[in-house]
Amino acid sequence: MALRHKSAQKRHRQSLKRRALNRSKKSTIKTFTKKAVAAVSAGADVAAAQSLAESLIDKAAKGSTLHKNAAARKKSRLAKAINKAQAAQQG
Repeated sequence: MALRHKSAQKRHRQSLKRRALNRSKKSTIKTFTKKAVAAVSAGADVAAAQSLAESLIDKAAKGSTLHKNAAARKKSRLAKAINKAQAAQQG
């Protein structure tokens, strides 16, 4: 991409760095969300896994990686999935 102005070149470099960081954070959130749900069947500490996943979601929402409503939705769906997995395991 041949941007003529120095300021445009710098903004482009910044946007690429920001995109890489945001993608990394989102990927980490997805990984730890899956681990928290899997912890139910593995018999691991579910509360700690859920807490870690929610912490990562909150940190992403604090910046501009995730919108606050999207973060709340992810946390809600995580809790719902964990409760569903626990109910299936017990019943």
